[in-house]
Amino acid sequence: MRVVWQLLAVVVVSLIGGQSVAAVGDDPWLRLALGLLTAVLAVFVYAWVVGRTERRPVTEVSRRTAPGALMRGTLIGVLWFASVVANIAFLGYYDVKGWGSATGAAGLFGFMAAASVTEELLFRGVLFRTMEDRWGLWGALIPTSALFGAWHLLNPDASLWGATVIALSAGPALGAAYVATRNLWVPIGVHFGWNFAASGLFSTEVSGNNTEQGLLDAATSGPTLLSGGDFGPEASLYTLVFGLIVTTGFLLLARRRGHVLPRRSKRAGTTAYAR
Repeated sequence: MRVVWQLLAVVVVSLIGGQSVAAVGDDPWLRLALGLLTAVLAVFVYAWVVGRTERRPVTEVSRRTAPGALMRGTLIGVLWFASVVANIAFLGYYDVKGWGSATGAAGLFGFMAAASVTEELLFRGVLFRTMEDRWGLWGALIPTSALFGAWHLLNPDASLWGATVIALSAGPALGAAYVATRNLWVPIGVHFGWNFAASGLFSTEVSGNNTEQGLLDAATSGPTLLSGGDFGPEASLYTLVFGLIVTTGFLLLARRRGHVLPRRSKRAGTTAYAR
């Protein structure tokens, strides 16, 4: 029952915040303010409901570790997307025409902050943690990655290929980021860094959402397998390749730190044997 309450709490904040951001229309400063407010409120609600239902300190969203972890995660997300778009540009499928809209980038900052925080609290904070406790790393990583990919099929210009790439790249990378660090700030940062770099900095489409223009006036073209087509670079093969690299790095770090949990049955068996 605790999972139901946790899911409901995060989903309610996400829906209210999303509707509020949509209601302000094209006002970038209101979108920035409401987006950041939604992100902060979602973290507080998550910490409150998890603390009440699990009766423990909610260390995965500790304020003490937030600044550094968010910065590291955001840097990884930005570099990940920059690597993808650099390869697309090298092939001549990404063209920068000039400067775009700084105010548009500000609005996208708030929108992507709200989306990144609420999605990570939902998928990694509630679903992944719950599944991992029962079924171990792979029993959590595989289904949550598949669900995360399917979630993006709800977007206006969604495609099955784009959702599949997300399920095979972003889903595993973000789950592995949580396992390696045992906090939600790093996956939130990675998610935000990718989304804001894609939209607010490089002005590309994000997950088929009809994303508005960001800091650059730019356009992608070319084969869908390389540029991502209407879904955006998230559907590019480069995203898949670099996503696997990020995932592998986080999983190796998790193993080195001893953060990889086996299935609950194996943990129970090990404890009984030790006694």
